[in-house]
Amino acid sequence: MYKWLASLIIIAAAATGCTTAANKEPSPSPQHNQSIRAKQSDVKKEITDPKQVSAHLEQIAMSVNGVQNAHCVVFGNTAIVGIDVDEKLERSRVGTIKYSVAEALHKDPYGIDALVSADIDIAERLREIGNDIRAGNPITGFAEEMADIIGRIIPQLPRDIIVPDQAETGGQDGAVANY
Repeated sequence: MYKWLASLIIIAAAATGCTTAANKEPSPSPQHNQSIRAKQSDVKKEITDPKQVSAHLEQIAMSVNGVQNAHCVVFGNTAIVGIDVDEKLERSRVGTIKYSVAEALHKDPYGIDALVSADIDIAERLREIGNDIRAGNPITGFAEEMADIIGRIIPQLPRDIIVPDQAETGGQDGAVANY
């Protein structure tokens, strides 16, 4: 049994060695190819008008088939785009739509480094942050929504539950407080 296995490994190694020896051409090098140029979309533009860029990126996202709505929030030079898709779609189809949105944004100098999420809760939070920004409360709105997002991510540990003293609740020993 071991002789056959050893023989197969030796044959496989010999066959692999033969195929690499036949390729005598060097791999292409960027130093030898002067025609390589950076694509225009690889250059990110500085965001000077966040509201205009947000609306622009939302339009790009909504132009992708399967996107029902899009919400974009711009902070500094970073954009986060949340997309709404049909809730009945399979996860793989949602992933394909999200990838298509990322491809569309990649072609835009403002969207090349944008973050794209198809999570229903994140998209809703981005919509609420956008509403707060338009209402003139960008810092407060962002802080409240981030607190909500982090509150959903962080697990609740039973050990961390603080049970009020029995004297304060007026309950009996062993009684469970209703929250």
